[in-house]
Amino acid sequence: MTTTTATPPAAVRTSQQPVFIALQANNDTLPIVQAIAADNPLAVVDELPGLVKLTAPGRLRVCRASIEEAMGRAFDLREVHIHLVSLSGEIDETDDEFTLLWRAA
Repeated sequence: MTTTTATPPAAVRTSQQPVFIALQANNDTLPIVQAIAADNPLAVVDELPGLVKLTAPGRLRVCRASIEEAMGRAFDLREVHIHLVSLSGEIDETDDEFTLLWRAA
């Protein structure tokens, strides 16, 4: 699935309300979590029983290239959905990246 946006995510004015993504805690998600944390230096990683939650103020980027580098193989961002527990925020998605954000009013 390819979803494009008329406005690039970097140009979108966002609020600083926290956004998060929660993934199942398993060996497959470890490189995904590491890649997301590396791409989002303001993100807080909480390891909870059975899941890992990454929370960031206003915006959280999930980049295919970073995950591929961490995993050492090709990665389709749709694979994230296999491990996804929950998320909060609006989603801007392309084949290369998806971003969680809250648009400012």
